Amino acid sequence: MVARKSSISGGAACWVALALLVVPMFGSYFFDDMFSTVSNIFNDPSLLQLGWGQADYGKYTSGYSILCIFGGLVVCGMLLDKWGVRVTGSIFVALMVAGAAMVTWAITAGLPPARSLDIAWIGCMVFGLGSEIAGVAVTRSIAKWFKGGNMAFAMGLQLAIARLGTAAAFVLSPLLIREKTGMYTLSETARPAFVGLVLLLVGAVFWAVFVAMDAGFDRRRGLVDKVDTAEQDKFRFKDVGKVVGNGNWWLIALLCVFFYSSIIAFKKFTGAILVPRFGVSSRAASLMATILPFSTVVFAPLFGLMVDRKGKGTRWMLLGAVLALCAHMLIGFAPSGKPFFGFLSMILLGFSYSLVPAAMWPSVPKVVPEKLLGTAYALIYWVQNLGLWGFKRMAGNIMEAPAESLPVPAFSTQVNAELMFVCLCVVALVLSWLLVRSSRAKPDLGLDKPSVRR
Repeated sequence: MVARKSSISGGAACWVALALLVVPMFGSYFFDDMFSTVSNIFNDPSLLQLGWGQADYGKYTSGYSILCIFGGLVVCGMLLDKWGVRVTGSIFVALMVAGAAMVTWAITAGLPPARSLDIAWIGCMVFGLGSEIAGVAVTRSIAKWFKGGNMAFAMGLQLAIARLGTAAAFVLSPLLIREKTGMYTLSETARPAFVGLVLLLVGAVFWAVFVAMDAGFDRRRGLVDKVDTAEQDKFRFKDVGKVVGNGNWWLIALLCVFFYSSIIAFKKFTGAILVPRFGVSSRAASLMATILPFSTVVFAPLFGLMVDRKGKGTRWMLLGAVLALCAHMLIGFAPSGKPFFGFLSMILLGFSYSLVPAAMWPSVPKVVPEKLLGTAYALIYWVQNLGLWGFKRMAGNIMEAPAESLPVPAFSTQVNAELMFVCLCVVALVLSWLLVRSSRAKPDLGLDKPSVRR
């Protein structure tokens, strides 16, 4: 066992393995966000040969979470335990590619809008489930190869490179779908999808090379591809009741839902909101939007280190919720046609998106017994996907609704959508404040204590 640790965590082989593993995740993030900064093309279905409106786009992008909601994450997590990373990961990398291929075909085949939407929606479901489980397989593979070495750094590096896939989509999509006054053809609309599909195919090849490399390593040492899942990381149905009866777990789980929905659901409509609100082109809106992933790449590890060493986790969550609220207030109600406010709002949102997760996720082990951690995290992901599904659909419906049917008819569709995101931030702010109160009332939980003991 000692030889195994030193062989995996040392030398160039582990970094080669990491390089092979990051490519499919980069492709996954790109494909997931390929329409975010060009979502304004769905404002007028009559100018889009595809024929989708904002509500249709909202339905399409909400498909990512559906199979995860209906038990996919739990079942597939069990498969990872039973079949191992290589077999299960290969299945879901293939599903990720297959789902992306379905989406790409649906938007290029010249089908009636309703039929193309249904097929793309199903494809997004398959892609979403494949992407989520492939991500788990990648994480577990990194844990194996870097055991006894730079595991945290490797995982952080993988996440940073994956989020660069989002940044690439934000920047590249407006170049692939150039703004114009005429009709957007099917081939023009599908350009980001083709690029994303190629990236995923390359990622699948890299995954296959990793599988061969990993199998060769195990074969030489007489090992098997069995996920050594600790007891506390396994999902147990009997533990669900114990978790959902924990009030602090609910505060964290609901904060996760409302905070992430205020950013991830918004992210899908950045082009449709930022372009008309600040009077900028799709390219300028993409530059605004790229602040979000780039800031998380830089600041998320730094904020995580700060929480580890300084503590005060609930205060940082509260500050992050305040920043998110300020950002959405600026996007919704700052003077229109002033790009400065767009850039400022995305800077605030980027800080928030780095700060809250850095403090929130390490808080779960402080409020849930160690033996229930696997169940607690699985349920948080389930609730999160449920919220993301609902709020993406809601945002799309608001963006397409006639003015007289909007919550505030005097406001534009973009401002009404921002009202929804502001409400999400207000709920997140209340939840984070309740966590501050809980930390003060129960200091034995250690919610605000540093993780690193000096």
